[in-house]
Amino acid sequence: MSAPNYITPAGAQKLTDELNQLMKVERPKTVDDVATAAAHGDRSDNAEYKYGKARLREIDRRLRFLQKRLNRVVLVDPKQQRDGAVFFGATVEVVDEAGERKRYQLVGEDETEPKEGRISWRSPLGLSLLKRKVGDFVTVKRPAGEIELEVLDIDYR
Repeated sequence: MSAPNYITPAGAQKLTDELNQLMKVERPKTVDDVATAAAHGDRSDNAEYKYGKARLREIDRRLRFLQKRLNRVVLVDPKQQRDGAVFFGATVEVVDEAGERKRYQLVGEDETEPKEGRISWRSPLGLSLLKRKVGDFVTVKRPAGEIELEVLDIDYR
């Protein structure tokens, strides 16, 4: 049995929206495009037909992936988490050794956007922040070397 897929309600909605878009818009349009291309005759030299079939396989592969991920979803609403320590869904403000402050939200693997500050709770940084409290120091191992961070704030908005 595979591990549960922890995700915020916003992340689950994003995956559901993508699934619906693929099923209700992209796939039917691609099927129509393939049927139109097939009606043009010889399929061996028909680039539109070959591209359409390849695109259809990509869509079907993504649909299967999304369905499997959504079947294992465990919704965790950050607003329902307990304050005081870092857990899934927390937005954590840290300061590094150089005095640079950053904010990260610990989210599920399917909703990470590092440039937006949303990092996986399973990432090295995410794992090192789990269960920490304001004032705690954490050492994060990264390719560029270790860095020490201090937890300044924990928020579950």
